[in-house]
Amino acid sequence: MSFAIIETGGKQYKVSASKILEIEKLNLKVGETVKFKNVLLLNDNKTTEIGSPSIDGATVEAKLLDSVKDRTVLIFHKRRRKHSRKKNGHRQRHSKIQITKIMSKGGKIIDEAKITSTKKEVKKDVSKKKEVSKK
Repeated sequence: MSFAIIETGGKQYKVSASKILEIEKLNLKVGETVKFKNVLLLNDNKTTEIGSPSIDGATVEAKLLDSVKDRTVLIFHKRRRKHSRKKNGHRQRHSKIQITKIMSKGGKIIDEAKITSTKKEVKKDVSKKKEVSKK
């Protein structure tokens, strides 16, 4: 199984083809493709390539699926004996992406996601049952 380690938003992620993950918010529209050029490690089934600090020419392509918000984190400040309190909340924004391609230095594709149709065919019942009234 081939994988790569990329860095985005100050964090490092281990990714493989067709993996879905949440990263720091990207300013893109849903459905657009993003390329990550800061690849720290590439692992094919046979070889492992480690960058210092990153591998030049290696890229990871991903498709933006959705922009979401994380759960609410409550911040509560209280000053004792002062009758002072403050309550605040925060929801961090994330981007949900799906990895489509992992490419090495020369543009050679190491791993690629297999695209399958997400829509399922709905079978409609053609035969209609007739009600027979009893007298």
